[in-house]
Formats: sequence, structure tokens, C-alpha cells
Amino acid sequence: MWSYILKRLLLMIPTLLGILLITFVITQFVPGGPVEQMVAQLQGRDAGEGAAATGYRGRQGVDAKRVEEIRKLYGFDKPAHERFFHMLGQFARFDLGKSFFHNKDVWQLIVEKLPVSITLGLWTFLLVYLIALPLGILKAVRAGTRFDTVTTFIVLLGYAIPSFVMGVVLLVLFAGGTYFQWFPLRGLTSMNWSDLSLMGKITDYLWHIALPVTSMVLGGFAVITILTKNSVLEEIRKQYVLTARAKGVDERTVLTRHVFRNALIPIMTGFPAAFVGAFFSGSILIETLFSLDGLGLLSYESVIRRDYPVVLGSLFLFALIGLFTTLVRDLSYIWVDPRVKYFG
Repeated sequence: MWSYILKRLLLMIPTLLGILLITFVITQFVPGGPVEQMVAQLQGRDAGEGAAATGYRGRQGVDAKRVEEIRKLYGFDKPAHERFFHMLGQFARFDLGKSFFHNKDVWQLIVEKLPVSITLGLWTFLLVYLIALPLGILKAVRAGTRFDTVTTFIVLLGYAIPSFVMGVVLLVLFAGGTYFQWFPLRGLTSMNWSDLSLMGKITDYLWHIALPVTSMVLGGFAVITILTKNSVLEEIRKQYVLTARAKGVDERTVLTRHVFRNALIPIMTGFPAAFVGAFFSGSILIETLFSLDGLGLLSYESVIRRDYPVVLGSLFLFALIGLFTTLVRDLSYIWVDPRVKYFG
């Protein structure tokens, strides 16, 4: 077992290097880098216009010496391979660098934006599993009935509607659109949140996250629901269940002590990845729609503004977390189900 874990840990190194190398190379060929955007700002043009321009057009009208100073400021006076290895050295020390445009460390930016992403991801994770698991089990027990047919239609309908479309519908209906103004349009808290009582703060917080979390949950529980139903149905049809029923074991006992325990193994082993992912799973469109300044919006803005330290630093962190989470998920199969063998 320990040899397997060691091999997986060692394989993470070339995987991370490959991810960073491909992303770094791509960024070198994308026009409108930070130098061009800074020059565009000096020329009084919009930074987005500078991003659409080629490197040389973006520098017209600015003294060549000033351009060279800007290149040196951002480290672009050095060859690409030197910048890449310098970045790897920083990442090896878990130094993610400093943002070009926010004038803050990447770590600081991630910590500042994390509460929003935790709010969206964690609440979505909890509600999805609290709804999907009981619903999937109930659908399997009542497979083929009208309840199964109706709930399947509702689940697939929710899955077919993108979360941002659902968000727009909820905003129009309940947040000052055409009909009702029951919920706020933006933010996680009200302006007077610090002056509220403890219960008032909790109520205000839940009031603000109701619509964005709902729009993400409605399309998120379909996969878990169908997976749970199919897993339970597969166990119900196995020989040991037929044997237990033939021996006169109560149906409730068969389901609770045998079927559910085995059927939920593939679902439960996905918990580590889903739980950790909840802290970093932000929806760019949902965050933009509800004016929530989280990691998703930060990543999008960083790509648009060519803020390479934020792009590469956050990519390194999330890729590392994803690789470790995948390892924990694979190991959890063995801890939950001894029948699974990964090791020789």
C-alpha cells in the first residue's frame, strides 16, 4: 500500500510540470499581454482594446525606453525558459508570486476570494447530497411507478437548464425583476451587516445566498440522483438479496442492512473529492450574475487581463489539490470496500 502511495505521489511531479508547462507556453503566444495592456493604459486607451491588439501595435506612441522599463517591471526582459524555471522555483517554495494588476500576493487574493467560493460550493454540495441520496433511493425502491417517472422528468429538466439561465429566471422572478422583490440582487451580506444581531446576521446571510445556491443546486443533483438509483437497483437484483428474501428476511432489513450499505459505496467514495472541490468550485457566470467576488470571477478576470501570476499560481494550487484529492478518493475505495484491490 505504501509503495502505491509513494508511486502516486511521485507521479504528481511530472503531471504538475506538464500542466504548468503547457499553460505557460500557451500564455507566451496569446496577444495583448501585461506589457501591452500597461502601454495601452499609458496611451489612454481601454485595457481591453490593448488586449485585442498585437504586441507591436500596442506599443505605438510610447517611448521605447519606457516600454523596456515596463518589460523589466513584469520580468519580460528575461528569456521565456528563465522565467519558467524561476516560476517553478517559486512554486516549489509555495510562493505563488504577486499579481501584476492587483498589487497583492496571489495567496492573499485567493484567501480574500475564498469565502464566496466556499459559500457557493459548500452549500451546493450539502444540499445536492441531502436531496439526491434520499431521492435516488426512493426512486429505486419505487422503480417503474408514477413517482419514479415524474421525478425523473423533473430531475432531467433541472439538469437540462444551465445554472446561469436558472439564475436569470430567479432574478427576474424574485429579485427586483418583473414580478417580486423578495431577495437582494448582489453580495453575500447587506451594508449594515455588522450592526445586526447574531440571528440577524445569519438570516441576512441566508437571504443573500438563497438565489445563487438554488440556481446551482437545481442542475447539480441530477447525476447523483440517477447514480444512486442505478446503484441501488443493481444491488437489489443481485443473488444475495433474492436469497435473503427467500429466507424470510424482512424487506426493510434487506434494504437497510444489505442493499443500501453496498449500493452507496461508489457514492460515498466520491465524498472526499466533492467535499474538497466544494471549497474551490465557483461558477464564473453565477458569481458574475449575482455580483459575487469569488475565485471563479478572479480567474476569469485574470485571464482577460493576462495577469499571469494569478493564472499560473491558482492553476498550480488547484491542480495540486485536485491530484491529492484524487489519491484520497482512490484510497477510500479500499477503506470502504475491502473487495477492491489496488495493490499487488
